[in-house]
Amino acid sequence: MIVLVINAGSSSLKYQLLDTTTKKVYAKGNCERIGIDGSFIGHEENDGSKQKLEVALPDHKTAIKHVFDILAEVGFDTDKIEGIGHRVVQGGWYFPESKVVTDETLGWVREVAPLAPLHNYAEADVIEICREMFPSIGNVIVADTSFHYNMPEKAWRYALPRDVVDKLHIRKYGAHGTSHRYIWKTTSEFLNGDVHKLVSCHLGSGASLSAIEDGHDMDTTMGLTPLDGLIMGTRCGTIDPATVCYLQRVGGYSVDEVDTMMNKQSGLLAVSGVSSDSRDIEAGAHNGDANCQMALDMFYYRTSQLIAEMAQSMHGFDTMVFTAGIGENSAEMRLGVAKELEWLGVKIDEKANEVRSDEPRVISTEDSKVKVLVVPTNEELMIALDVEALLG
Repeated sequence: MIVLVINAGSSSLKYQLLDTTTKKVYAKGNCERIGIDGSFIGHEENDGSKQKLEVALPDHKTAIKHVFDILAEVGFDTDKIEGIGHRVVQGGWYFPESKVVTDETLGWVREVAPLAPLHNYAEADVIEICREMFPSIGNVIVADTSFHYNMPEKAWRYALPRDVVDKLHIRKYGAHGTSHRYIWKTTSEFLNGDVHKLVSCHLGSGASLSAIEDGHDMDTTMGLTPLDGLIMGTRCGTIDPATVCYLQRVGGYSVDEVDTMMNKQSGLLAVSGVSSDSRDIEAGAHNGDANCQMALDMFYYRTSQLIAEMAQSMHGFDTMVFTAGIGENSAEMRLGVAKELEWLGVKIDEKANEVRSDEPRVISTEDSKVKVLVVPTNEELMIALDVEALLG
């Protein structure tokens, strides 16, 4: 099936057109600064050719129209598109699995939007636009929270009053579920089924871990929102929740100021004082910047600490996978995390760790008690496969 995958943000829209059978990516790109001056579209063909179009993008509807126009201009028959898959950040209590778009399911995306207001409203708008513009093409909602929804209650429930959590649907929802699901599927295929207890490490600007036992999610590090868990590019990760109250009462910060601080001004950026980008921080540490080194040390410590927590949810682990921007590309970060886990028998082959590849690969030594792999994630393919399963 030929599927267009759309990942809409509040001011952006990423897209990828691919074939689920051959896994060929015909084209991909991103519409940036929607509703903002200086908007543009970056487009790339499967032959590697790229173009940047500086066009006015006052809204998402205009952006989608441009995407279809570009595909037609480069010679792709858009009538061949058989389905559109939409990444939705927060599925709430309505999406334990992917679902075909109907008036009802689209309404659910809006209903749970308060849990992810910067994403869900834009995603719902884009789904509505696609239905309106291309009524003959089916649409599918693939929620990032779905994979985590059926984790054990002892993992997802918060120790808050039941009437409060029931009324407001407060629980651990997690995120990056589409990526973690892809990592399980690909790792199992690569190892010919010789994996049972996997810790999936999605490490990027946004980062989370997932404990996956025989394909079932047992726990994850992100919580009600994507702020919880690991130290990330600009997010603080897990801290004492009373810190929020203290910042308001003593610091005089407003709710919105605390929210902005913890989501956009914290994490690696705050500790290093240099950048949220791990490459800049690694370079700073190599040049003797103590704050950059501390950012790395904290990242290694916190990530390894939560890997052990994920392993506990499965009473052990036999496999660990690094993926996403940092996980796939930073040998230094992988080694730093792995060294913290040597007491658990994790051993990295440093030469294998330095190799760059677009294919899954093992980077642990033969005598390591835990297999360690690097597996490039492919959320777009996972979304497209769900589209195929529901519409094919």
